[in-house]
Amino acid sequence: NKLHPIPYYDTAGAARMLAEERPPSAAAIASRLAADLYDLQIIKENIEDFPHNITRFMVFAREPREEKGTKCSVVFSTAHKAGTLFQALEVFARHNINLTRIESLPNLRGEFAFFLDFEGDQHEPHVQKALEEARRITRDFRLLGCYNEINVE
Repeated sequence: NKLHPIPYYDTAGAARMLAEERPPSAAAIASRLAADLYDLQIIKENIEDFPHNITRFMVFAREPREEKGTKCSVVFSTAHKAGTLFQALEVFARHNINLTRIESLPNLRGEFAFFLDFEGDQHEPHVQKALEEARRITRDFRLLGCYNEINVE
């Protein structure tokens, strides 16, 4: 095809740019709401490659929030050898923490970074113990934060 992708910081912004600049032979991937808001014609719907596709939004701040959350997210990497991911995940099972998401992405060293979401809050004693233990046996461990999950339908 003769299409040339142009990365944009978000889908609504791409739709707005398309509406304002009206470049010839251009299109944007955006929501129906963005198409309605910017009076754009929908060429094709349901183009996702996974029918239950979701978009996650996070707010990052320098100071941790005081309010207790119901879910936490962490990221870490492990040594590239058999059993190391199992050892990290087993920590959460042993402390009776339910994992709700596990995702892996390659990092710059040719290894993988693992993103986990789990039920609980960093102020709960069993979560604190699990985080301390996971931090000791993994590499580059980061608690991204604890929060209350919001589902937008």
